Order: sequence, then structure tokens, then C-alpha cells
Amino acid sequence: QVRLVESGGGLVQAGGSLRLSCAASGTIFNINAMGWYRQAPGKQRELVATITNGGGANYADSVKGRFTISRDNAKNTVYLQMNSLKPEDTAVYYCNADIGELRFGRTYWNDYWGQGTQVTVSS
Repeated sequence: QVRLVESGGGLVQAGGSLRLSCAASGTIFNINAMGWYRQAPGKQRELVATITNGGGANYADSVKGRFTISRDNAKNTVYLQMNSLKPEDTAVYYCNADIGELRFGRTYWNDYWGQGTQVTVSS
């Protein structure tokens, strides 16, 4: 059983910073891409940032220059450092990971999601 557990959300004033963490645990053999998505009330879930297992990062235009994604492969953990936060960054943030599990000599890849963590930015 694989789980993704996020932490670090909360309430912050505009211009402030937060750091989100997401730790993967369970029967993990390998992890490809990891990422963060967010969903604001009444809107669709959208990509925030992704990072490959080699460290290559991709960002949504709305967060470029303000957010930084990173990962610690030894800890199966991905981070999102969010600076210069704006009220429009308010959303539930979800961690996502492409995880391979080794079973009977074969690797099975599945897409996993965390439970989400609320980020609220006040003006």
C-alpha cells in the first residue's frame, strides 16, 4: 500500500511564504515524476509544478519566479517552497507521484495522490 501525506499548509498574509512537504511511503520500488497541483473553489484542478527524478522542474506560468519545487529521493519526499504568496494562490494543494511497486519480479507503475492541504492567503 502506497500513501502520500502532505503537510505545511495554513493561513498566511499576502506576500508571505509557506513550504509544503509530501512524503511517499509504502511498498515503493522507484518514483518517476512528482508534482503539486491545486484546486480553488469552483475551479478545476490545475498543475502548479512538477519535477523529474533527475531534478528537472516545470512550473505553471502563474507561479514562475515565486514557487520552487524540489525533492529528496532518499526520503521519497517532494517540497514546494511558495514565496510572495497572493490571494489567488488560495486553494487545496495536492501532491502527485508516479510510483513503481515491485511485485513478483515486475514493476507496476501507478499514479498516486495525497489527501490535499489547504493554503489560504489573506489580502
